[in-house]
Amino acid sequence: MAAALPLSPVSHQLCRISNRFWYNAMTPRFCSPVSSPCYIGVKGIGSSSQLRARHPLISSAASTDYLLHDVGATVAVLSGAYALVLLFESLTKRDVIPQRLSRKLVHILSGLLFALSWPIFSASTEARYFAAFVPLVNGLRLVVNGLSVSPNSTLIQSVTREGRPEELLKGPLFYVLALLVAAVFFWRDSPTGMISLAMMCGGDGIADIMGRKYGSYKIPYNPRKSLAGSISMFIFGFFISIGLLYYYSSLGYLHMNWETTFTRVAIVSLVATLVESLPITDQIDDNVSVPLATILAAYLSFGY
Repeated sequence: MAAALPLSPVSHQLCRISNRFWYNAMTPRFCSPVSSPCYIGVKGIGSSSQLRARHPLISSAASTDYLLHDVGATVAVLSGAYALVLLFESLTKRDVIPQRLSRKLVHILSGLLFALSWPIFSASTEARYFAAFVPLVNGLRLVVNGLSVSPNSTLIQSVTREGRPEELLKGPLFYVLALLVAAVFFWRDSPTGMISLAMMCGGDGIADIMGRKYGSYKIPYNPRKSLAGSISMFIFGFFISIGLLYYYSSLGYLHMNWETTFTRVAIVSLVATLVESLPITDQIDDNVSVPLATILAAYLSFGY
């Protein structure tokens, strides 16, 4: 008969700790410093082959938990997005804020709040598609109303410039498509999608507000854009981008080298601002040109 190996203080402590995870079973434990960490006699656990047989069941249970989690998160984000639009619709009807300002605030907040909501989804690989379902639903809603299949006058007044249904198929639709692309292709472990949303939603949205209020001095090569608007886009886009990156870094999704991140984000913000200032609005919407330019510049700067 082989001699029993003596217990080591370290392995004995490991066994004591592991007891908490085995249904508090009061059964003997035998550990050796040269064997596997613990051989635990636990009633009802079964043989190693039985444990392996239970792995598919465990995986199935985990998948079900992820599914329920993501479905709940999707419903919550959809509800929040709908509530946000209803809030500003109500404020506009009561003449609390002008319709133009209401539209821009929805433009700024809906995209940024969507980006901030990604951590509530699960760690599964499919979570991004559940998140992308939110802008997909909003996009289908815009198409239905834009084609006048079922026109919603309140929605049209909230997100269009001139109150025409066909406008929904341009800037607003491009906007939700940019949200969808950011979620599916970049998600929460890439700075590229976050910066693109920061520049499109925050930077471009605030540029319009500031430009209309303080935009007496126009850009020489584009009289439809103001210097105040471009400066505001660069500054606010930069700081909102840094805020999003810090938010995801603090949650452990990103690992940023902050010594170079500020410079890289500044360069990306400058590129996005320059593209937004170009006299090409009649050819390509800002909700297309700004995110595309930002994605390209951010990808080249960060590499992912």
